Amino acid sequence: MASAAEQLAANLNFAAFSKADDLKKRIWFTLGALLVYRLGTYIPMPGIDPHALSQAFQQQSTGILGLFNMFAGGAVGRMAIFALGIMPYISASIIIQLMTSVIPSLEALKKEGEQGRKVINQYTRYGTVLLATVQAYGIAAGLQSSSNIVTNPGTFFLVSSVITLVGGTMFLMWLGEQITARGIGNGISLIIFAGIAANLPSAMANLLELGRTGALSTAIILLVIVVVVLCIAGVVFFERAQRRLLIQYPKRQVGNRMFQGDTSHLPLKLNTAGVIPPIFASSLLLLPVTIANFADTSKLPGWATGVIASLGHGRPLYMFLYAAMIAFFAFFYTAIVFNPKETADNLKKHGGFIPGIRPGDRTADYIDYVLTRITVVGAIYLMVICLLPEILISAAGIPFYLGGTSLLIVVSVTMDTVAQVQGHLLAHQYEGLVKKAKLRGGRRGTR
Repeated sequence: MASAAEQLAANLNFAAFSKADDLKKRIWFTLGALLVYRLGTYIPMPGIDPHALSQAFQQQSTGILGLFNMFAGGAVGRMAIFALGIMPYISASIIIQLMTSVIPSLEALKKEGEQGRKVINQYTRYGTVLLATVQAYGIAAGLQSSSNIVTNPGTFFLVSSVITLVGGTMFLMWLGEQITARGIGNGISLIIFAGIAANLPSAMANLLELGRTGALSTAIILLVIVVVVLCIAGVVFFERAQRRLLIQYPKRQVGNRMFQGDTSHLPLKLNTAGVIPPIFASSLLLLPVTIANFADTSKLPGWATGVIASLGHGRPLYMFLYAAMIAFFAFFYTAIVFNPKETADNLKKHGGFIPGIRPGDRTADYIDYVLTRITVVGAIYLMVICLLPEILISAAGIPFYLGGTSLLIVVSVTMDTVAQVQGHLLAHQYEGLVKKAKLRGGRRGTR
């Protein structure tokens, strides 16, 4: 019975999808935009020797450049026009979010609604241009200082590279906004998703090739697949997990009638910070290794060389600092994006209260208490998801990097996009029911 009901629901959803013309247009637009993005990751910057660049990048692939290359869909390794990817926009968005909790004028803009949000978005764009310019100049200067990578080094190469890379980032930012407005899902997240997902087939092919040549045993390959499946199941479970606080609204009188008080729930996500903690933690940890690879290690003191060696993937010090930074950023970013005091004030303004808790400061303290407890569980979940691949790499000696951060992003974006597709299908079905009801009412009126 249950399987028959599920099959019937699937058939109904497929039938609704076939009739939802607007949804199909949105999906085709999204796929077309992502195709444009993927094509851009293969258009190289002018003045670069691809062979010399490939050799130089292989030496830096385990550092922060490898992480950015994963997010950019391989564009960094090819030094394409989209090499900076969308990361400057994400960094600018996070910086603006931090500033809104510190600067009173930005906090006031945040409370102004749609108009304030437009101003903050404009500030984010300005910040994106600034960060992209600094990063593009650093990349161009680094490429020019390396031997044989740049065919004609000089001022013209620096200027053209900065303009190309900044223009590529701004185009991706615009493309992401267009996907959000005219497509399906969050455009910025889908661009990152497309970059990561594009590398998954090659990673799976490399894993099978290692098994075929005997570099990895069949048991290790099966263990890798089992760990990936468990991580995906864990991400789905914990990303959907919520702590719902019961909200009670008092009775209200309209005219001579008394209406019963309503009840609702305040959902608190188990992982409010999302994928920001692993991204920040891995970026900060890989930065010293990347700088050391570019520098002359023979001139570094012995203790510095030892510390840098201990910060490699799979090393105990790296995993300990990685877990500690994930926990720190989970609490820090949650405190930035969720304000219990503001939530309590909004509840009090609309007459809502938590049963047994006085409105106002007591409610804010209770929400903060619950949020802190569930953030502990969320931080442990992030640490486990991100450290399991690291432990597997260290124990099994897998020569390619399988990141928990990439799994988090891929699964989270997939869940969000599927939820939006289902929302559009429900809206289409509701509109169809309303139209049928109107037609029936019109026919009865003509009779």
